[in-house]
Amino acid sequence: MTGPAPLARRLGTTDAVVIGLGSMLGAGVFSVFAPAAQAAGAGLLLGLLLAGAVAYANATASAQLAAQYPTSGGTYVYGRERLGPWWGFVAGWGFVVGKTASCAAMALTFAAYVAPSGWERPAAVAAVVVLTAVSCRGITRTARLTRVVVVVVLVALVVVVVSALVGGAPRWSRLDLPLGLADGWYGVLQSAGLLFFAFAGYARIATLGEEVRDPRRTIPRAVHIALAVTVLVYGTVAVTLLSVLGPDRLAASATPLATAVQAGGWTWAVPVVTVGAAAAALGALLSLLAGVGRTSLAMARHDDLPRWLDAVDPRHQVPLRAEVTLAVVVCVLVLIVDLRGVIGFSSFGVLVYYLVANLAAFTQGPQDRRTPRGLQVAGALGCVLLVVTLPLSSVVAGTAVLAAGVVSRLWRTRARARPQP
Repeated sequence: MTGPAPLARRLGTTDAVVIGLGSMLGAGVFSVFAPAAQAAGAGLLLGLLLAGAVAYANATASAQLAAQYPTSGGTYVYGRERLGPWWGFVAGWGFVVGKTASCAAMALTFAAYVAPSGWERPAAVAAVVVLTAVSCRGITRTARLTRVVVVVVLVALVVVVVSALVGGAPRWSRLDLPLGLADGWYGVLQSAGLLFFAFAGYARIATLGEEVRDPRRTIPRAVHIALAVTVLVYGTVAVTLLSVLGPDRLAASATPLATAVQAGGWTWAVPVVTVGAAAAALGALLSLLAGVGRTSLAMARHDDLPRWLDAVDPRHQVPLRAEVTLAVVVCVLVLIVDLRGVIGFSSFGVLVYYLVANLAAFTQGPQDRRTPRGLQVAGALGCVLLVVTLPLSSVVAGTAVLAAGVVSRLWRTRARARPQP
């Protein structure tokens, strides 16, 4: 009896870095700074540093584990191997639920920028259908398209920074830390939890572990490069927005990057930002579809999701059923979900995912360790701290959905254990 068909190893370091950047430099950079400023004012800079530090600890844990277990599924697999099936399920369920919601958010963000009024939801559904078709054609096509998207996004961000700083009369006093602490450390921590949403894309590199060449070398390198570039880009954009708009104006803007460009007097560049935002949303959506589909594949292989989802298309060597099923669920969400609050809900699921990653990496032996165990302790504590300081509605909704998944798995496990008549 043969096992599930393997996926093809076609991705090199550059491809893996690009997929990570396509996820982290997604629509979050065009939307996440406003709610972060609402939570912490100029203190979002401290929140950004904290989110980046937690992300670094999580990234080292993910890279270390992915090098030892180079297969699809990311922390779902690592949790099962290092801690047991239930830990793996909690990580996988948190990832699938949180990132499925993120898929819907990215599709709606794309539609908000490009669709006529009243046509946003149909346009979002169309984006999901088209990108699912691209993803189902093979992972190398996903990497190529993501590379184009990353270039477009970086060009748009350069335009934002240059136009705002040149013509927007930046005031560096707006970056003073006393102003940032006006809302207290709780606000800073909440902004860190919201900003973590923007850093979570490096998980996509680990979930593609079965398709990366020389994974023990490629995955750690790609994770660190992608995260370092993202921290640099987000820090530059955050400083620019705060210095030009100030905390209050930034918090009040639904499209802060476009507002910064207008403040600089380069109104002709607003369409460039619009194109960049749309491209970012599409790039993030494409990477999310690939990552969630492969985690679903791994969970189906262990009966934590319906077994028929573990099929791999023999021609393109992708988890076809898992990706198509995911697309259907995302399309339903797009038609009924409200975009507000989805960032916090997604952060809840992903932080749970990385909590398990840090706990799993803590158990690795010396031959597989690349960093001190203390870094995994700090990462786990950071995940817990950011989870409990997220908006209350996100914590309640996330806890309820996580509990529903646990109860469902418990019921299925007991049903399988009952003797058949």
